[in-house]
Parts: sequence; C-alpha cells; structure tokens
Amino acid sequence: GLLMALDVPQERGLGHLDQRYLDGLEVCRFPLLPFLQPLPLDWMYLLYTIMFLGALGIMLGCCYRLSCMAFLCPYWYLLLLDKTSWNNHSYLYGLLGFQLALLGADRYGSVDGLFRPQKRNAHVPLWNYALLRAQVFIVYFIAGLKKLDADWVGGFSMGTLARHWLFAPFRLVLSEELTSRLVVHGGGLVLDLSAGFLLFFDATRPLALVFVTYFHCMNSQLFSIGMFSYTMLATNGLFCRPEWPRGLLARCPPWLQGWLPSTKRPQPSPDCHYGGRGARGGLQPRQHLAAAFTILYVLEQLFLPYSHFITQGYNNWTNGLYGYSWDMMVHSRFHQHVKITYRDGLTGEVGYLKPGAFTQSRRWRDHADMLKQYSACLSRLLPRYNITQPQIYFDVWVSINERFQQRLVDPRVDLVRAPWSPWTPTPWLLPLLVDLSPWRQRLQELEAQLDGHTDTVFIADFPGLHLENFVSEDLGNTSLRVLQGKVLVELVEQQQNYTLQEGEGMQLPAGQYHKVHTVSPEPSCYMYLYVNTTALELERNLTRLRELRERVRNGTEQSPLPPELRPLLGEPPLAGVPLDPVVSLFLRREQREHQRERESSLAQRLRRFLRRKFFLFRRRSVSKPPVPPVPHCPPRCHHCPCSALMTLIALRNLALGRPSPERLAQEVAFASWR
Repeated sequence: GLLMALDVPQERGLGHLDQRYLDGLEVCRFPLLPFLQPLPLDWMYLLYTIMFLGALGIMLGCCYRLSCMAFLCPYWYLLLLDKTSWNNHSYLYGLLGFQLALLGADRYGSVDGLFRPQKRNAHVPLWNYALLRAQVFIVYFIAGLKKLDADWVGGFSMGTLARHWLFAPFRLVLSEELTSRLVVHGGGLVLDLSAGFLLFFDATRPLALVFVTYFHCMNSQLFSIGMFSYTMLATNGLFCRPEWPRGLLARCPPWLQGWLPSTKRPQPSPDCHYGGRGARGGLQPRQHLAAAFTILYVLEQLFLPYSHFITQGYNNWTNGLYGYSWDMMVHSRFHQHVKITYRDGLTGEVGYLKPGAFTQSRRWRDHADMLKQYSACLSRLLPRYNITQPQIYFDVWVSINERFQQRLVDPRVDLVRAPWSPWTPTPWLLPLLVDLSPWRQRLQELEAQLDGHTDTVFIADFPGLHLENFVSEDLGNTSLRVLQGKVLVELVEQQQNYTLQEGEGMQLPAGQYHKVHTVSPEPSCYMYLYVNTTALELERNLTRLRELRERVRNGTEQSPLPPELRPLLGEPPLAGVPLDPVVSLFLRREQREHQRERESSLAQRLRRFLRRKFFLFRRRSVSKPPVPPVPHCPPRCHHCPCSALMTLIALRNLALGRPSPERLAQEVAFASWR
C-alpha cells in the first residue's frame, strides 16, 4: 500500500538497533511508577510460580488468606510493571483477586474446611455476594453507558466485525450494514445495559443466562481476549441463589456424594448477623466495617471510570489509560504510519529510528504518557551510539473509528524536553478533528465507488504542517484529490510546486518524494488514489493460469503445455526444469484454499482451538511482562517464552545453579518447539 511519510534509507538511521534489543542489551519499559523495575529473569519465573500456587490455593481453598496474598501481590506488581499490557480484563482480575482476599470464599468444599470445623460448610455473609455481584454489574452497566458514545451508536466502532463467520446466520436475512448496526452495535449496547439487571431478578435470570452465555461464547471466538470470556461465564453463578451448588450435588448418585462437598444445611457462622429470633447480640464492629467498605468500594468503582478530569495527563483522544474505564471495543484504531526522528543536539545530524526500536510493544503509539516515557528512554540509549543530547520527534498517523488519518502529536515538538504531568492536559497533543466526523459516511460512499484494484487513503492535516510521502514504483497510478481546504504539493526531485483547492487533483510521479503542505487557515482533507500495478499484473497472470488449467481439463486447449507449466495438472516438475515463480505461487494459493475447505468443519475448528491452547500454556504464560537482559541465554533468548517448561528450568537454576550455555540453549530450543 501507500507508504505514509518517507521511508528513509538504512544508512541514515540506526537499523542495527533491533539486534541490540534482541540480544537483550537495551530495553525500553513503561511502568506506571518510575521506580518499578523487573527482577532478574530466574526470579521472575519464581514470581510466576508463586502467583500460580496462590491461584491454585484460592481454587482449592487451601491456606486461603495466604494463597490470596501469594496471588494478589505478584499480580499487581506485574500489572503495574508494564502499562502496555493493561486492559479492562487484566484490571478486573486484579480487582477480583483483591475482593477474594477479603471474602470468606473457603467455607464450602475447601481444603481448609477439612482441618478447621468452624469453617466447614458454614454460612457466608451476604455482603460477600453483594460485593462480587456489584463488581460484575458495574462491568456490564458501565460498558453499556460507554457504548452510548456517538461512534458506537452510529456503527463506526466495529465496522468490519459483521463480516465474521459467526454473523453469517444474521446475514441471511440482513445486509452486512444492518448486521453491523443492529446486531453488533445495537445488540452489544442493549445487552451490556440490561445484563446486570436481568441477572439480578429471578424472573428474568434464565433468559439473561442464555443471552449472556451466547454473548461471551461469541466474544471468545471474535477477539483475542484470553480468559475474560470464560471468567465472565463463571460469574453467572454469582447471581443465582447461594444454595444452587448443593441442589446440583444432591442429584449425584449416592456413591459419588461421599466424595463431594456436603449437601446438608450450612452451620451458623460468627461472621454473620442473623437478626430476628436467631440473633446473637448486636452488630459487631467488623460487620459495621464490612458494610462501610462495601458501600465505599462500590462508590469508588462507579466514580473511577469518570475520574479522567483529575488525571488529565493520561487523556488522549480517548479519556484515560485503556484499562479501568470499561470502554471495551468502543474505539478501533488503524495506524497508517509512525515516524521517529532524532537530531543530534551538538552536530545537528538528523536520523530516523525504526518504530518500536528497543521495545516490542505498540501501545505507546496511542498514549502521550508512554510517548514521553519512550522518548526519555531513547534519550538515555542513543548516546551509546555517538548521538549526543538527542532530540526525539514523533509523527504518528492514526485513524480512530473510520475517521480521516491524522496526526496524534505535534511533530515539531522535542518530546525529550516537552512538559508532561498526570494532572494537566498535554500541550503537544493534537486534537481529534471531530468536526470532520460527518465525512465518514461520504468516505464510505467514495470507497464503494472504487473498483477492486484501486485503493485509497484519506488524510486530514493541520494548518502549517506538511506530509512528506514517497510513492513506490509498484504504485504506478497514484493521484491526490483535495476534499476540503487548500494544499500545496511540492515535488521534491522536480522542484515544482502545485496549489490545489477543494475538488482539484493531480497525478503523482512514482518512485519520488513529495510534500503536501496545508496552506488553508482550516484543516485540509485530501485523498490518495492508487493502483498497485505489480499486484494487479500478478493477479492477471494467476487468472490466466487458472483459465489455462480449466481449458486443459475440459479438452478445449489443443496445444500441449510446456514443461514448466505441467505442475498445474498435479504432475511433479521435470528434472532440470526450474519451477516458474508464478506457477509456484499459484500452487501455494490452491493448497491454502483446499486446506481452508478441509478445516471449515466444526470438529476441525475445535481441534485447532485445543491445539492453540495447548501450545499457549506450553510456550508462554497468560501475562507477558517485560523481562531484563539474560546474560546466560543464547543470542535471541530475550524472546524465550514464559512457559511451564521454562519455569521448571528457572526453578532448577535457582536451586542447583545454572548449567553450561550449550545445555541451556538446548533446553530453551526444546521449550520453544512448536
């Protein structure tokens, strides 16, 4: 596609930085607090092990309070260690872990109950249920309120989701556009707003369980969101009557009930206040404290998603860090290009960095606070490459919810020395051009008018700024057309300038740089139209091969095929005859199409799903925090997966010492096998 902003030659930038990062020598991190740093790698694996044992202890009700702390402390440490891994789901897991540490979730079917009779089959205070139910209700309801955003209601947030195979039944009776607006956006809005209420009342709970289960099962296939869908499915039981597990176990055969938790009535608990005739005195201080905590916690959770007027430094085009606002799937982004420019403070030499140098994350592109952290990290690392007093400039082009591509930050500001505070707005953040939002319908109409070989990119830019662009040789038919405002197009090599106003356009030469200056007092809007002539010619050749094969098979082709085309009929290539690259590509495409057809059944989808999960747990853990340099690993060991095997290797190293580098390299290769 079109290359937004110039793609500088390798010798002008620091192209070798990537290998330095892969070798684990320099890494940029994005902690919430500056003093948070990762532990050495083996100790990080030990931390994962402690967190796993804590989760296991919570599940079994074994050493419950200790297990809660063993899970909670490492989890929040890892969460705060890397802002780029934040999302609403990981935040919810931390909240649930915090709540479980305060609740009596070890009273039924727990290991602790086997050794402590006062806990065995005892009542659980109702405020425990109220707290968990309130948390789940807030997740649903606030997510629904966030979806009242005009972009979601208008159907621009998840515009292409209706094309997924899961919505094929709806597309039998609705168009793709109506499926997107009514089912994806309308259905998601209504379900989030109503799910909490429907789950709360006995009369509507069965219907709510059906729709909520269907909703989360769909989400597990639509999005890569880890365990969130399954976690929300598990929370459905919180809204049912507390005795429903006993009724379920009572239906089991008598020989099995002896191995299961008791189905008898629970015994009274000193943590509960029963009232009425069974009351044992008045309310105790801890019960007053529990009630006050429940009320304050719920109020705090209702306030936090709307507290962005306090932490204004984290506000960008969307409010706050993506992680605790429950604005799930409301905003979709498409990044056309990111350019990082550095300038030597003494010599004035200008160079360019590959986006993502020293880090694997891409979340920093959307958040001013992370851009500030990234620039500060680069300013510390670049002097090692003979760049003194570096100045760092970012040019980030992004489209949010199908709007124009536009800049996120001012590319003229050196972010190393730019001010930033969590309590005040970021001055070098450019505003979202919401006045151009009505253009989205028009942009969709313009795209619908294009043929299958023409693509387009819609650009909006601010007065006084310019876009520097390079048209690849493959894009032999590229033109620019102004939709609004006034621009000046500078052809760099030809040293010619052309002024274009609304409705005017021009052809752009391929293989050359050009600059588009916005000279109107208001923001300009323009579009690139381009045809990838190389890809178009390739498609034509593949079509000719497909037609030729059909003619040979049905007998209408009289002339014999040359040896280099015989593989089209399934024959092996002759010895000494090289396989034509186009024929090879054609055969690979055919093989992929046949493979998709074979794997389209439900059984095959299930098999791929289970296989993917097996390698997920074998190769890596559910969280991927940044890790420090690894001096004892082979060159690419910084990418070693956080897996069960690697955890065992790390624990053995702590206990018995590290083996030789050769043996360690073999173990890492085995753990990374797929």
